[in-house]
Amino acid sequence: MSSTVSYWILNSTRSSIATLQGGRRLYSRCVSNRNKFKWRLFSWVPPTLSSSPCGGFTLCKAYRHTSTEEDDFHLQLSPEQINEVLRAGESAHKILDLESRVPNSVLQYESNQLAANSPVEDRRGVASCLQTSGLMFGIFDGHGGHACAQAVSERLFYYVAVSLMSHQTLEHMEGAVESMKPLLPILHWLKHPGDSIYKDVTSVHLDHLRVYWQELLDLHMEMGLSIEEALMYSFQRLDSDISLEIQAPLEDEVTRNLSLQVAFSGATACMAHVDGIHLHVANAGDCRAILGVQEDNGMWSCLPLTRDHNAWNQAELSRLKREHPESEDRTIIMEDRLLGVLMPCRAFGDVQLKWSKELQRSVLERGFNTEALNIYQFTPSHYYTPPYLTAEPEVTYHRLRPQDKFLVLASDGLWDMLSNEDVVRLVVGHLAEADQHKTDLAQRPANLGLMQSLLLQRKASGLHEADQNAATRLIRHAIGSNEYGEMEPERLAAMLTLPEDLARMYRDDITVTVVYFNSESIGAYYKGG
Repeated sequence: MSSTVSYWILNSTRSSIATLQGGRRLYSRCVSNRNKFKWRLFSWVPPTLSSSPCGGFTLCKAYRHTSTEEDDFHLQLSPEQINEVLRAGESAHKILDLESRVPNSVLQYESNQLAANSPVEDRRGVASCLQTSGLMFGIFDGHGGHACAQAVSERLFYYVAVSLMSHQTLEHMEGAVESMKPLLPILHWLKHPGDSIYKDVTSVHLDHLRVYWQELLDLHMEMGLSIEEALMYSFQRLDSDISLEIQAPLEDEVTRNLSLQVAFSGATACMAHVDGIHLHVANAGDCRAILGVQEDNGMWSCLPLTRDHNAWNQAELSRLKREHPESEDRTIIMEDRLLGVLMPCRAFGDVQLKWSKELQRSVLERGFNTEALNIYQFTPSHYYTPPYLTAEPEVTYHRLRPQDKFLVLASDGLWDMLSNEDVVRLVVGHLAEADQHKTDLAQRPANLGLMQSLLLQRKASGLHEADQNAATRLIRHAIGSNEYGEMEPERLAAMLTLPEDLARMYRDDITVTVVYFNSESIGAYYKGG
């Protein structure tokens, strides 16, 4: 038996719970006496896991798991196979100004995603606004299914882009729709592996987007909303539209069923808008954004740009208590969860925590096959004064400086395993390795014989090929490092070969985007006034 196997005790069944390590949110599909599924949320930490000082966990020695179907699986992966799994979701783009072909304040970005759920519930997005200036980066962490995260990832950027348009541009948009002419292009999407095959609004979604820009036209604002206002209103408006779309009668069954799945699942979101030296971050939930900063003396530091919206955020606790009667002070947060069921206190969708009981019943009684659609109904205890959940984001503004080197946006699957400081340290190490590699190539004549010799030496020493993508490096260390921050190949291999019914017991979906800033370009902004 491989020594890798001895790390694990994996005694569960395929009908058992799917949990999150570290006291996070989790949905469990339970079978009632009437043989109907429904959602229930609870906290459970596998007995083989214990917390560690660096925010990771330790694994106790145990035995191999055998599933209920007695199927076998192999925990032995070669370094090449590990790399193939880790790098399957990689993407990277160098950003250029489309008009002047001069690099702007964003130099490039690198992104990656590793699934724990099947299908993965995280989403990510990168797009440039074609009618305004600015780049948008987003991380969307779904729960209760992927439908809400998918919808938000495809629609939120449109709402933000429309919010920033001038009155004249909105008039052109409206005129094009009225005369049945093609719309002005709104976004240029940069694709990731595994993206949806379409990145456009459907007719129903376009109708709601149009109503939104019509309301903006009625405001008669020549230059459009400020970025802070655009982010704030776009989050809340999209969430409102998600709620209204399923309340309105829809003839098309596919659209109706999808709208139900979107509304009854949920998603947290963190997005950044970069325009020159102006960085705005909007966050609703427990995704996170941090800056890697190199001071003039060469020392590195971390600057958090978001706060997690959960039970450990005292400001969130105070907000919730202000919004509900004093009689509910002890029941709004129970077992570190909103109403005892959900970890994040802000999210899109999740109408079970926003609608009245009567509205939920009236919508679900329209002939939906909720079991086939994986809609699990639950009414938390002490559900008296909804809504308890909001998609209103916290918006942070930061004026970029030449010292600001990179931005990391990630779903909480990364932050469960690594601290802010760990993440900055790993990205800095990645940059140092890349610089060293360039130096080596410049100083040593490159030829096929030398390269082959170096590859053979690396293979013989058991070292993996250095990751070219910083997001991959972060994911590798998040799941493969021990409590001392040291990489353990056996741990990494085991985490990547867990069967689907067990992977969620030990890790979450992890999605990471690392945005690199162009220090020279940012410095030029200041020199040019």
